[in-house]
Amino acid sequence: MKILVLNAGSSSCKYQLIEMDDNSVLCSGLVERIGQPVGKLTHKIWPDTDRESKMVVEKPFPSHIEGMEDVIALLTDAEKGVIRDKSEIYAIGHRVLHGGEEVFNPVLVDERIKEVIRKNAVLGPLHNPANLMGIEVAEKLLPGIPNVGVFDTEFGMGMSQDAFMYALPYSLYEELKIRRYGFHGTSHKYIARKTAEFLGKPLEELRSITMHLGNGSSMSCVRDGRCLDTSMGLTPLEGLVMGTRCGSIDPAIVPFIQEKKGLNAQEMDTLMNKQSGLLGICGMTDMRDVHAAVDGGDAKAALAVKMLVRSIRKTLGAYYFLLDGKCDAMVFTAGIGENDDIVRASVMAGLENLGIKIDATENSTRKPGARVISTPDSSVPVLVIPTNEELQIAQSTLEVVKG
Repeated sequence: MKILVLNAGSSSCKYQLIEMDDNSVLCSGLVERIGQPVGKLTHKIWPDTDRESKMVVEKPFPSHIEGMEDVIALLTDAEKGVIRDKSEIYAIGHRVLHGGEEVFNPVLVDERIKEVIRKNAVLGPLHNPANLMGIEVAEKLLPGIPNVGVFDTEFGMGMSQDAFMYALPYSLYEELKIRRYGFHGTSHKYIARKTAEFLGKPLEELRSITMHLGNGSSMSCVRDGRCLDTSMGLTPLEGLVMGTRCGSIDPAIVPFIQEKKGLNAQEMDTLMNKQSGLLGICGMTDMRDVHAAVDGGDAKAALAVKMLVRSIRKTLGAYYFLLDGKCDAMVFTAGIGENDDIVRASVMAGLENLGIKIDATENSTRKPGARVISTPDSSVPVLVIPTNEELQIAQSTLEVVKG
């Protein structure tokens, strides 16, 4: 039983075809630079076989339709394809950013759901229109195959009202639905489930803290298997220092900069989302480059790392207290969380007084799969668990279509 997972952006479309009988990836790829003079399609077959495992096509893709037509042709190619016919695709799972308060659980897409996605584009102007476009392209090119929307806000919507409300006039919540939604929900949901499995503990009894650290970063506090709190808010801008996002700042900074620099609202939004974070401090976003610069004596790169680590530690401490100091695991995941031993060590440094101890050798050794990087006598296990958002989307899609 095969599920096609799609993540459509404004000028790109990422995809994976997953065999659900054993959760194996048959192929994956990315169509990018859609609408530009020359687009690019990168397609990879998994696992590597005697066939050419990676193919790159460079040609114009005027729209997502032309890009997905080429993807389907590759999936079903007589020599290099992984399925004989597109009818072998059981269902299509779409990553969707926002359904507001109306829809957040995975759901079979119909006209009502499409209207909800369209309506909530005001909360996700960069993502929702593109996500909806991906759904409509799939409906056109793969007619009769069920489409399921899996929402990035799903996990965060488990928060109680005292956690998701901002201390603004209540009427703004009633009128504009201004509240904390939380994002990276697919990853946080997957990691919560994997953490419970790793610990041999029922999910509904899990108390944990997940650190999803990448170019975009967020943290979640989990109690009884549900989201107690999360670091992102109305948008993915709130919370930790990120690759190009500033994270949480004094809100009064926004009108101050606008007045002093003569910026309009859109320009200010661009500054905070695309010109800030690590990039704004040291001019780099890739942590490998940042660490190399630190080793070379770059003071701004060193400052950027310290700011990143501090933002994680502050949130970690807050979540530890929200759990009343009763935490089953602290978990690192995503690009930085899974691969950057320097950041992990810096985040956990000095917590020995709480009984939390990192094994330096385990932390610096790369191993596949979920693993423990704390010492056997650590009061809280510290784990590294690779995330797999595509698999979580596929599993949610299968549950919806079957259920």
